[in-house]
Amino acid sequence: MTQVNPYNNMALTMQPGVVVVANQAPIVWMPKPTASSGCPPGLEYLTQVDFVQINQEIDLMELMTWQDMPNKYHLLNSMGQQIYFATEEPGHPLRPCCSQRSFIMHITDNAGMEVIRLHREPRCCTVCNCWCANGDCCGAVLSIEAPVGQTVGYVSQRSSFLSPPKFVVQDQERDDLMNIDGPCCGGMGDIGFELFSAKDGQNAGSITKQWAGMAQERMTSADNFGIKFPMHLDVKQKAALIGACLLLDAMYFEFPAQGNQRQRSQRQRRR
Repeated sequence: MTQVNPYNNMALTMQPGVVVVANQAPIVWMPKPTASSGCPPGLEYLTQVDFVQINQEIDLMELMTWQDMPNKYHLLNSMGQQIYFATEEPGHPLRPCCSQRSFIMHITDNAGMEVIRLHREPRCCTVCNCWCANGDCCGAVLSIEAPVGQTVGYVSQRSSFLSPPKFVVQDQERDDLMNIDGPCCGGMGDIGFELFSAKDGQNAGSITKQWAGMAQERMTSADNFGIKFPMHLDVKQKAALIGACLLLDAMYFEFPAQGNQRQRSQRQRRR
């Protein structure tokens, strides 16, 4: 596991189970569970959760400059205790304009150890962020490593021309484990993606993009999500669903607010 500083050298104070970041409310950590046999190191937290709340940070620099910045997320349990912190690796040249760009996401535990790494493979780039998926040849593919260097699963986009988006969660052998079916379009209010077992078609939970209010939705690209899954689900699949959620954010929810801001800025300059 790789140790990183997820708070980017911001002033902070440490207490048992609590981190206080400068200019932010205290973050309460989830106590680390006892490691279980066969559980990848760092995924012990996932053995005790059936819900993960993912809150994207509002980047003040992004608000002031309207320049798209690398994403950062807090991952919480149902009691609001932080499980993980996710930060996108900066520097991709197509980040400000392409929803199909590749990315690397580092997910660390509360001790700053990288326990999950997400890598989205590069695909055909289009500035059209349509709800109708591309074909299988250029659909999104995300790999999940836990620990770093050991691939435990994939999230792959399936062809869904003129129909709602579809994804599949796969194991390390690329066998299908779970299907993700999206809605026909986005809009105001919560937006749900349903999870179904690839084996028997039974409902297995959901990924919901939560409506954050008009101000946040229009003025920022920061989004909130909730992931529900069975408590007994394998922790590798839970990690893959976290990856799927962050992939959905990048593909469908990351750029509309930024585009609106740029359009308003351009109109104001013309005046």
